[in-house]
Parts: sequence; structure tokens; C-alpha cells
Amino acid sequence: MGLQKYRQAKREAGPVGLSEIRQQIHLGVYFCGTLKIMYYATIAVVVLLGLWVLGSYLAVRNLEEPSFTIIEEHGGYEIRQYDSYIVAETTVTGSFDAALQAGFRNIADYIFGNNTTKTSIAMTAPVLEQKSEKIAMTVPVIASDPTAAERTVAFVLPSKYTLETLPIPNNEAVKLREVPAYKAAVSRFTGYATEKRIATKKEALVATLTEASITMLDTPQVAQYNPPLSFPFTRRNEIMVVIE
Repeated sequence: MGLQKYRQAKREAGPVGLSEIRQQIHLGVYFCGTLKIMYYATIAVVVLLGLWVLGSYLAVRNLEEPSFTIIEEHGGYEIRQYDSYIVAETTVTGSFDAALQAGFRNIADYIFGNNTTKTSIAMTAPVLEQKSEKIAMTVPVIASDPTAAERTVAFVLPSKYTLETLPIPNNEAVKLREVPAYKAAVSRFTGYATEKRIATKKEALVATLTEASITMLDTPQVAQYNPPLSFPFTRRNEIMVVIE
């Protein structure tokens, strides 16, 4: 019954004209071309995203970070022994994000050349020569307790420098300080280090250490290791607190 209705409808419609056939062919060609473009565009996007992820990973992997030894590993944290290192730091106010950006700008300005290099001249004391020096990037960027009214943002400086050989900041808001060797409890997390996530991770680490009867000597800090445009799943963030 269905076949008869189909044949009757086809007879009533009449023969397909040549122009209609051409139109259908053109539509088919257009459709196939569109699919081909979408296919290659998808491949291009996947390749670019892959290169972006790889670039973010390699950029951080090649940066120097403070030297430490892992003493103990636990389920949600590890105990590390850090060697001493030098930081360039600045104290800023405002919301966590605003303070972090302001602190980053101040210290980035210093390491990118807004400084005065120390040089030694024979038979005299060290003098200041009016030239600047760029300092290599390192990781992490360390921020103090995000709930505090004032926050300290610090860059760890390359280990080849000492306080005597580092360029002097031209901006008085930037200070150089040597951090003595210390032991710390550190928990790691990925994704964006928002103020809310930092607070949650900090509370979890403090509760865990308190339960384990580990004495904390300072308030927790947050350390961030990645450029701002890194994908969330490639980001490395750490909550760290100095312990006995």
C-alpha cells in the first residue's frame, strides 16, 4: 500500500527537471565543501590548543624554583625542607586579585630592568653605576594570607645571586630579603587560585596539620607557578606553611 502511494505521488509530481538536478548537485557540493572546511578547522583548533598546553608546560618546566627536599609524603600534603633563597617582595593592599596584580607589576618592573646594578671598582668600595639589569624569571610567585588587610607578594630570585650582587630596586616599594632555610607543609591543587579556593585549601591543610599535632610557625601562603593564560588543568598551585 505504501509503495503504491509513493509511485502515485511521483507520477503526480512529474519528471525532475534538469535545472532541479543541477541545483541538487550544487547543494551537495556546497554541503561537502562546508563539511571539509569544518573538518580542517577542527583539526587546526585542536593542534593550536595542544601547542598552547605544551607551551605552558614547557615555559614553567624550564624555570628555576627554590631548592627543596621532600622529607615525608602524606595523602593530602608533603613535608619539605627548603634551602635558603632570596626574594624580591612588596606589600600591597586591596582585594586578593587586585593586590596580587599590583604586587606582580611592582616586582616584574624590577626584574625587567627598573633597577640599578652594583659594580665593584678596583681599590674603592662598591659604587652604584647607572645601568640596569634584567633578571631571569623563576617560580613560584608567593602571596601571603589572602584574608589579611595587607598582603606581601614575592618573587623568588635566581640562585646565582646574593644580596650583594643583586641589582638594587629603583622602586622603594620593592624590597630584597634572604629567606633562611625552613621546613614547610605543602598541599598542591590545580585550577585557578581564586580567593575562595585558596581559603578552602588553606582551611583543609590547617585542619589536617592540627589533627596530626604539627606546630605551624606562620600563616599559610599561596604559591603559583604558571603564567596567567595557562589552562586550568595545567596549573600548579600550592598552599604552604612553615612548621617546626
